Amino acid sequence: MRIFLDTANIDEIRQGAQLGVVSGVTTNPSLVAKEGKADLGEYREAVREIAKIVDGPISAEVLALEVPSMLEEGREIARWTDNVVVKLPSTAAGIEAASTLTKDGIKVNQTLCFSVNQAILAALAGATFVSPFVGRLDDIGEDGMGLVRDMAEVFRKQGFTTEILAASIRHPVHVVEAAKAGAHVVTLPYKVLTQMVQHPLTDLGVARFTEDWNRLVRV
Repeated sequence: MRIFLDTANIDEIRQGAQLGVVSGVTTNPSLVAKEGKADLGEYREAVREIAKIVDGPISAEVLALEVPSMLEEGREIARWTDNVVVKLPSTAAGIEAASTLTKDGIKVNQTLCFSVNQAILAALAGATFVSPFVGRLDDIGEDGMGLVRDMAEVFRKQGFTTEILAASIRHPVHVVEAAKAGAHVVTLPYKVLTQMVQHPLTDLGVARFTEDWNRLVRV
């Protein structure tokens, strides 16, 4: 399983990349707006800046809702950098646009997926990734990781090559559950990445080793 960062914050991406375990980035209009990027041009420059730090897939989402505009915007996004992936919603328009763009050799991340049926359609449309939003399903009392498990079973039995990219990750336990459920990728906030590293017994162990060593040196 690979780890992507779900952010448009350049400092967070740079710090995450320094760990050597981050292999991609996902963005969306909300994350970009949070960083003060107000238009498509600024979005483009942000993605290009991210590409200087991370050489893996960088997902950038269309803003359009209708197929012709999705296609126009998706083709524009595909020109931003070699490793960009066009994010399209799991709507009828998004599936249709994905089918067309993938035939042109453009990589697609079918996002906002909340059912196995949507995931099957994304795979048949040729999407490189499909993104189940596990946290948002949990928020309404449904089983987000159950969806990932079901998707993984169907994809395995059907031989689909589309990768499951678990999104809307809220905490480190989600990461472990996604790995057990069969997700190919998890995309997570920088805060969750730092939480994955932390454990109080590790901190205690380091402190004790240091104390023992310093005591030995003094002797």
